[in-house]
Amino acid sequence: MKKMVSSLLAASALGAGFAATPAFAEDLSVVGSWSSLPLYKQYESPFWTETFPADSKGEFNVEMTTHDQMGIGGGDVFRILSDGVFDVAMTVGDYAVGDAPELEGLDVPLVANTAAEAKAMVEAARPMVDDIFAERFNAKVLAVAPYPPQVVFCAGEVNTLADLEGKKVRGSGRMTTKFLEALGATGVNVAFSEVPGGLERGVIDCAVTGAGSGYSAGWWEVSDHLMTIPLGGWDPVVTAMNMDKWNSLSADQQKFIMDEVKTKFEAPAWASAADALKNDVACLTGNGTCPAGEPANMKLVEVSEADVAKAKEILTTTVLPEWAERAGNDWVKRWNDSVGATVGVTVPLN
Repeated sequence: MKKMVSSLLAASALGAGFAATPAFAEDLSVVGSWSSLPLYKQYESPFWTETFPADSKGEFNVEMTTHDQMGIGGGDVFRILSDGVFDVAMTVGDYAVGDAPELEGLDVPLVANTAAEAKAMVEAARPMVDDIFAERFNAKVLAVAPYPPQVVFCAGEVNTLADLEGKKVRGSGRMTTKFLEALGATGVNVAFSEVPGGLERGVIDCAVTGAGSGYSAGWWEVSDHLMTIPLGGWDPVVTAMNMDKWNSLSADQQKFIMDEVKTKFEAPAWASAADALKNDVACLTGNGTCPAGEPANMKLVEVSEADVAKAKEILTTTVLPEWAERAGNDWVKRWNDSVGATVGVTVPLN
């Protein structure tokens, strides 16, 4: 596996026309998240291929590709990073919960309805995430950046949360899937890239992802109703460096990396999240100005306060207790004392 992935990375780098490495440069092989989505196009790629190398004044040389361009599944990214096949990787934290169920606490649905609330939740979770990545993936967390709120795309009419009952729905993470099942829907595991075909063929009736991601990937071409309740949370994307590589760097190099990532990648990504949902909904429905291109004409489904209350009841009585059983009391207590205290939710200990 390591030889194959290394070869793929080298081929991708050559195909992108990377320059020869200066003798004095520190080489970093970087694997980004989905190549077709705004986070990669607007923030990840410009930062790692332009801003960071230029600011380092030749101290760092970056070769960058993405996990989908390499043919690596999202759930394998951090596992491969732990082996040192590449130096830096970023993907959705929820993709790694099979290896680290406690990581689900980073992205709890329905408890953050604004970018400011989501950022506060992530900042509260950050010490936990740092420890999880060190212990599970031999990695140093560099950043946690948001996708837009994870909303519901449906092929066919839906007007309330109850209308999802009996439907086959692709969730954006394990907690979301558990929530959908508690609601009476069937949670279906479908890769992001396979969703449009699944909706078109009726393999699934609805799917959850970020509004901007769905617009960029053309989900509006095979769905017609958009429900903006954040059933999938914010799908934070974790950027991490292999710990052995991190430890090989000098203290000055480590500080430079953290300062650069925080101010020129993470902060701008969060700043744009504040207006992301409004703009993305405009792009998907035609209600307002779409800054990303031609608007679609999906029907916007406004969720009632009763639906929000019902969703939060399911979250607190079913979904979070089920997560607590998988994560264990030590992690749940840490979550209660940090994220839970921030969002006003307490998960009972087992």
